[in-house]
Amino acid sequence: MWMDHSGWVTLGTWVAALLTLGIMSFLYRDNPIYKFCEALFVGISAGYWFVSYFWQTLLPRLGDPLGAALTSLFGGPAVPWDIWFILIPGILGVMLLLRLIPSIGWISRWPLAFIVGYTAGLRLITFLQSNAMTQLQNSVQPVVRFSESGTFLGWDSFNVLLVTVGTFAGLFYFFFSKEHKGAFGHVSRIGTWFIMVTFGAAFGYTVMGRMSLLIGRIDFLFANWLGLVH
Repeated sequence: MWMDHSGWVTLGTWVAALLTLGIMSFLYRDNPIYKFCEALFVGISAGYWFVSYFWQTLLPRLGDPLGAALTSLFGGPAVPWDIWFILIPGILGVMLLLRLIPSIGWISRWPLAFIVGYTAGLRLITFLQSNAMTQLQNSVQPVVRFSESGTFLGWDSFNVLLVTVGTFAGLFYFFFSKEHKGAFGHVSRIGTWFIMVTFGAAFGYTVMGRMSLLIGRIDFLFANWLGLVH
């Protein structure tokens, strides 16, 4: 073996560092180095996830059960009859791949419509339970809160009041059957403020997540590659 373990680690560190700098070169302007690193990242990611899904999802959930079912037809161990239902997602998956053939690519619209509809229905139930019902539960709590010893909890009471006012004001904003004038308009305007604060918090959370990724890459460059930070 012409390179030991430490040599491979050093080579991997240099490759990762150069690719990181290549991606960061976009801060200067769009350039061929950035395009190469971007295409390499997308291609490797697609190949990795394809192999991962094949061995972790497609083979154990479709290939192995179908193999057992076909074996049972020729005298092998018996399997439950409903195992044949896995042919349905298998056929839909094959139809989805027909998009690679332009002449019959329109067939892929059927499984795609099924995936979109199924995912939308599943997400609707999930968000209804995790967001809508939780928000409703937090909005019907007593505004005036006391501890078990009878002490008035001012901060908790303020939080409950704030959530309740924000929820109802936001609902007023989305009520379009009445013109937003007078007292109704003032309440809906308060709802607009709550909605903007919510969007701002969500955007800030996303930015902080991206900043964490950037800090991680900079830490890699200064610590693992250059060895300036220990």
